[in-house]
Amino acid sequence: MRTDDDSWDITESVGATAIGVAAMRAYETGREDAVFQDPYAGKLVGAVGSDSWTRMLRGQDEDLRETGGAFIRGVMGYFLIARTLYFDRYFADAMEVGVRQFVILASGLDARAYRMQWPSGSVVFELDLPKVLEFKANALADDPIEVDRREVPVDLRQDWPKALRDKGFDPSKPTAWLAEGLLRYLPGEAQDRLLANVAELSAPGSRMALNIGTGERAVSDEFRKRRAEALAQAGLRVDLEQLWYPWEGRTDPRTWFAMHSWLVREGDPVALLEAHGRTVPEAALPDMGNHILMTAIRPRGDDTL
Repeated sequence: MRTDDDSWDITESVGATAIGVAAMRAYETGREDAVFQDPYAGKLVGAVGSDSWTRMLRGQDEDLRETGGAFIRGVMGYFLIARTLYFDRYFADAMEVGVRQFVILASGLDARAYRMQWPSGSVVFELDLPKVLEFKANALADDPIEVDRREVPVDLRQDWPKALRDKGFDPSKPTAWLAEGLLRYLPGEAQDRLLANVAELSAPGSRMALNIGTGERAVSDEFRKRRAEALAQAGLRVDLEQLWYPWEGRTDPRTWFAMHSWLVREGDPVALLEAHGRTVPEAALPDMGNHILMTAIRPRGDDTL
């Protein structure tokens, strides 16, 4: 059960879900028809030192391919692939319009600082709990990185804007913010504070991308069962509903940004996957429909979506 001041490392609670996402990216990267490449994901999963995770990522054994494949074919895997594609494109679009300051909130095992082609002069800030950042730094210590990556060890429920500024963040420059898989792990009031802080730190031309699940009301017991089975087969024995804070009573981020005069555009995960040649099975559609995938831009006069 979550509490408002709890903590974790990469192998437990919320941290364990980051391993699951990295495992999905590693498995997808190894497919012949992969829709993206994350060569660091497998290394991050392997650094956990868990036999079940390591076995899942070895491709020679048919049983192990089935274990990994169950996670991708499971009800959650398709959305995780879609959101990876969406946020990769989001950062690429930001680079194309001249943004050079990037902030990844609750970066977990996100390896974009290592795997994306960053323009000269870019700075990538990664915020997460100290133990999580330490794990990733150790796992990728021998891997080259060509961007100015700055770790900001902080709990996002605390005064993270000060910690970010202390690392050299410049609020006068346009920033591309990312909150991937974060908001449901924050209480509703903490989410609103985070969005308000982002807006306060954002110069005109800044943008924010995020996703959030919108609740369990439309989810059947059979869907929950299939989801639990897919997670268990991937080695993740966690109850997501015990880690999430409720959707009820929380501000819809689309509404929040629109009310603060940001331009808002929603992504369509099903259409995105189909555009990359990946058919979404009917069993995964309910999960797709229970997510918001969006970008918001603070206008500077010539910005459009």
